[in-house]
Amino acid sequence: MALKISVVPAGLGWAVRSNGFDNEMIFAAGAKAEAAARDLARRYAQNGVSAEVSIFLRDGALAGHFAHPATSVREAVPA
Repeated sequence: MALKISVVPAGLGWAVRSNGFDNEMIFAAGAKAEAAARDLARRYAQNGVSAEVSIFLRDGALAGHFAHPATSVREAVPA
C-alpha cells in the first residue's frame, strides 16, 4: 500500500497533507505545494516506500495524480 500525499486548498494558500507525517506544510502558491509534495514522494520512494500524490483544485476536483513506486527492496509504509 502506498503512502498518500495530498495537495489541497488551505485558506488563501495550499497545504501538503499525509498520514505519513504529523504536521501539514502550508504554501502561498499551489505550484510550490505540488513541488514539495512530489519531492517528498520521490524521497519516500527512494527509501523503499511507494507514495502517491493527489493534487486537488479549489473546487475539490482532482487536478492530477502521480505514483512514485518504491525503488529499493524495503517496502514498509509508515503507520
